[in-house]
Amino acid sequence: MSATRTADDVHGDIHRDVHGDIHGDVHVDAVELDPELVGAGGADADHDVAQYAQWLGDDALVLAQRLGAWISRAPELEEDIALGNIALDLVGQARSLLHHAGTADGRSEDDLAYFRDETEFRSSWLVEQPNGDFAATIARQLVASTYMHELYARLQHASEPTLAAIAAKAVLEVAYHRDHAVQWTLRLGDGTDESRRRMVAGLDAVWPYVDELFADTPLIDRLGDRAVRPSTLREPVLAALRDVLRQAGLAEPDLPPAPCGGRAGRHSEYLGYILAEMQVLARQHPGASW
Repeated sequence: MSATRTADDVHGDIHRDVHGDIHGDVHVDAVELDPELVGAGGADADHDVAQYAQWLGDDALVLAQRLGAWISRAPELEEDIALGNIALDLVGQARSLLHHAGTADGRSEDDLAYFRDETEFRSSWLVEQPNGDFAATIARQLVASTYMHELYARLQHASEPTLAAIAAKAVLEVAYHRDHAVQWTLRLGDGTDESRRRMVAGLDAVWPYVDELFADTPLIDRLGDRAVRPSTLREPVLAALRDVLRQAGLAEPDLPPAPCGGRAGRHSEYLGYILAEMQVLARQHPGASW
């Protein structure tokens, strides 16, 4: 599922044509598959830990698929690279989490990513929301990365060793993801009238899906200190978001929560399309390799 870029993966050559115009050729030499899974080789997950790992793994996987759609379409080359790298980090997190989930019943991370139907996914509605324009993607990314950073900062101290190990690595990655979203929120919110208008529209589009991230369930009660209770994340996450919005001169949207149900397998109208695109090759050619 994932690939790790090395420093020598991509290089560019600049040359001039017969008219003197400058052109750049980009060559991809190699993309090495990352053989490591954080926490692999540890104890198998029980049913409850597997369900929780699927929550987190599905969030990371679906958000990565959304961000991957920006590659070659971002407003500038640096954003193509930045959003692509964020997506790759999320794929790596999804691999580790789904691998751990799969140890409960003998399924691989690929089985869980490519051969589950829509109702078997446990992603939140926030990560399923459309990319919209660039400001809408940044609004979604600001909320998602702020939530993930607070979540993994706590989960790295959980009593379940594999989840703790995955979180300890992920928290470093999502700190960068959050900083990227914060910097763009400040630029767009405090930029032109048009950038501010689009940033406000993006925040309005994703804010109804924030509440679902903090919903406790009986699964969380059973997990105890092996997981992070979602409701305990509400205040620190909202405080962090409000601080960014204040710096950007933006108001917190005053919108009611949407009736979400992603943790129970009830999804937005968008997930089916995301999975169709993500799973089509694996399902049409199961077991294929190249």
